[in-house]
Amino acid sequence: MRPSLLLPLLAFPCAGYAALQEIWWNITYTTANPDGLFPRRVIGVNNTWPPPPIEISSNDTLRLHAINGIDAPASLHHHGMFFNKTSWADGAVGTTQCGIPPGAEFTYEVPVQDWNQWGTYWIHAHSRGQYVDGLRAPFLVHNAAPTGEVYASQYDDEYTVILGDWYHDQHDDLLSQFLSRRNPGGAEPVPDSGLIYFTHNGTYLPPIPSTTDSTVGFNENATIAFVPGRTYRLRIVNTSAFSMFYFRIEGHDMRIIEVDGTDIQEFPTSLIAITVAQRYSVLVTARNDTSGNYVIHADLDTNMFDKVPDALQPNVTASITYDVASPLQPTTDIQEYFDINDTALVPFAVEPELPPPDRIVDLNVFFDTMDNGINRAMFNNVTYNSPLTPSLLTELSMGNDSTNVAVYGPQAFVLQSNEVVELRVHNWDAGNHPFHLHGHKFQVVYKSMDVTSDDPSLNPPVGPEGQANPMRRDTIEVPSLGTAYLRLRADNPGAWLFHCHIEWHLEAGLAVTFLEAPLEAQQQIQVPSYVPAQCAAQNLPSSGNAAGHNSTTDLSGLTVGPFPQVLGWRPRGIGAMAGCVLTAVLGMVSVAWYAFGGQISDEEMEAEAREAVKAKAEKQGGVGGIMKKFGARRAG
Repeated sequence: MRPSLLLPLLAFPCAGYAALQEIWWNITYTTANPDGLFPRRVIGVNNTWPPPPIEISSNDTLRLHAINGIDAPASLHHHGMFFNKTSWADGAVGTTQCGIPPGAEFTYEVPVQDWNQWGTYWIHAHSRGQYVDGLRAPFLVHNAAPTGEVYASQYDDEYTVILGDWYHDQHDDLLSQFLSRRNPGGAEPVPDSGLIYFTHNGTYLPPIPSTTDSTVGFNENATIAFVPGRTYRLRIVNTSAFSMFYFRIEGHDMRIIEVDGTDIQEFPTSLIAITVAQRYSVLVTARNDTSGNYVIHADLDTNMFDKVPDALQPNVTASITYDVASPLQPTTDIQEYFDINDTALVPFAVEPELPPPDRIVDLNVFFDTMDNGINRAMFNNVTYNSPLTPSLLTELSMGNDSTNVAVYGPQAFVLQSNEVVELRVHNWDAGNHPFHLHGHKFQVVYKSMDVTSDDPSLNPPVGPEGQANPMRRDTIEVPSLGTAYLRLRADNPGAWLFHCHIEWHLEAGLAVTFLEAPLEAQQQIQVPSYVPAQCAAQNLPSSGNAAGHNSTTDLSGLTVGPFPQVLGWRPRGIGAMAGCVLTAVLGMVSVAWYAFGGQISDEEMEAEAREAVKAKAEKQGGVGGIMKKFGARRAG
């Protein structure tokens, strides 16, 4: 940032001086009405909503004390942080912890100075879909290196732009409707609104005066101030449960400079397609006059929705204000939305493509109605269920058996220390999916938008090894019928979840767990005593295999399935068909016999009639017969 505009010390701790930034979050219920349409119970922090934004420097340690003041287990995930040697603090319930019991406290240590990380991130619940109900906030890490931010000299000030979808119903009610036999097609809950709001210097911006009684400005009541000729950094975060947004600004160009915490070479664009959990920073230079104010657009991608409700306003807007007395300039219709090709983005710091992979993990995405009648998501035709023992605690407690993938249950992969791994994600579903890997950034070494296409712009050939500097990020969208090759080095021992970041799809089972270098993890990771204690408080195991047993084979008690329906001829079906064919043959023989003179005597007909009457009487009197037996048993 240009030195002419110094920001407050509390928002940006001084470069060169490492500090402990300690905060207390009491996770509580409160009431909010950000879209102005429906007040509802939300999950906030310290009885307020939205939860406070967090800003620290890259030479700080963040210590966040999370006190669970709600009536269900909770957790927090600092999205995009590496958690080297502290996988227990990653916050993914079922993977690294059991969840914080009601009334208990969990201290999340985030020593970013050890991880060489900075950029735009966010913090959100990773338990029971609680971020759908509001437990989410931006998390910024400012580069405190002597050289400072890569583009610091090119902008004067910055804002954070928070995008998100919003539901009027509680998450639990929506989930029960989604994972239901009444929803065999798997139609996801469609949000009631989209939201856009802003922070500046670590504080949410208030609404435009005289527009609402809210303390925070949302949508058309939200604005950011521009001064002519100055350049601004906008950090854009999509905190949605489901929705992708198309972000653009009337009358202004944008230059992308950061993606998911990776500084990149400037990439000019008029539009950004930002899917769930992704982050972009853009530079925007203000106009040289104050005669008009301009609309900021955040358009929901309604192609993701099975049905667009009549009441939904998909075109969410806020504004840039140059002069409060100036009019808002007319908006223009966009002719065509488009996505940004990840492989066209170039990181500022050069890191050559990793060597050819030692291991390739193919992950095929499917959705289907399962054998229990409920539509579920699957990687490789297996749906994910959370283990009883968090995977990290299995990894740390099973000794040499921790290298045996069987102890983690289905949907787990054990990675060897420092091997190069390539995840090849193939999306055979009809929808697009944003995939996030915990504990890593991956190199995007290949991406196809449509593997069935003959158009090389959509389905390029796989290039030769040795790319000079492939894009690195932690969340990538893989379109329908598309594929992405994501390469990483297994250099972060611990347990890491890989999942679709559409919350409904995660809860439908679109996840796998990577157990990285188990023997090294046992040497490097020291878990605080309250982690297993909080498992015990919920009657959950904190050691042993996925089911809590000290065994490589006994997984009794572990939830598995449901399973894909088995189509085609099965033994029972074959037997039923054989019976039908035999009955048909006998019927035709009988018809032929009668036709050629075969007769039944009067005595035989009478006997058949008696048997029929007797059978009907017994059927009608069945309940009486049972009651007689029951009465005789009681009398005895």
